[in-house]
Amino acid sequence: MAHIPDGVLSAPVLITGGLVAFGLLAVALRRLDDERLPQAAVLSATFFVASLITIPVGPSSVHLLLNGLMGLLLGWTAVPALFVALLLQSVFFGYGGILVLGVNTMDMALPALVCSLLLIPVMRRVAPKRLFWVGALAGGLGVMLTGALVALVLGLSGKAFLPAAGVIMVAYLPLALVEALVTGTVIAFLSRVAPELLQQTDGASYG
Repeated sequence: MAHIPDGVLSAPVLITGGLVAFGLLAVALRRLDDERLPQAAVLSATFFVASLITIPVGPSSVHLLLNGLMGLLLGWTAVPALFVALLLQSVFFGYGGILVLGVNTMDMALPALVCSLLLIPVMRRVAPKRLFWVGALAGGLGVMLTGALVALVLGLSGKAFLPAAGVIMVAYLPLALVEALVTGTVIAFLSRVAPELLQQTDGASYG
């Protein structure tokens, strides 16, 4: 349930999420590197397709998020990449909604930036054989932070959503393990076949 639908969240939560997302996009677009656009487009398309494949878990459902991976590979550019993918999913498939687009972008983009800030400096220092673990940490961290933000905005919208918020956090635990494996594998693979992609990334605190 990373895609919160319209009509669920309270107006203050929607406004706050929209303002946060707008601020993140403004900063990201100011720092945008045109040379990174093809890479951003590929990852945005990958996220677009992967998050359409959902697995029911109790009253909710989960899908690959890939925001930890996008944070490691794109830095600030992950913000517009995620925004565009979420917008297209909302328009064409009804995932989420237009009014809640800001909150959904915030829930996905903030964890991507945290992974970028914390782990890109580590990724540049560790030995190549340990990059799998850096990627795995990013994948798991991205999922759990997104789950925490989704639970938070639901809880702030009304006490009736507190049980659902708890279910979401539990449902995201197995997803975090899967995402850790996927992201770690991708980063380890890129370190062997295209290490320059890992060296070009700017962390969220850089630039």
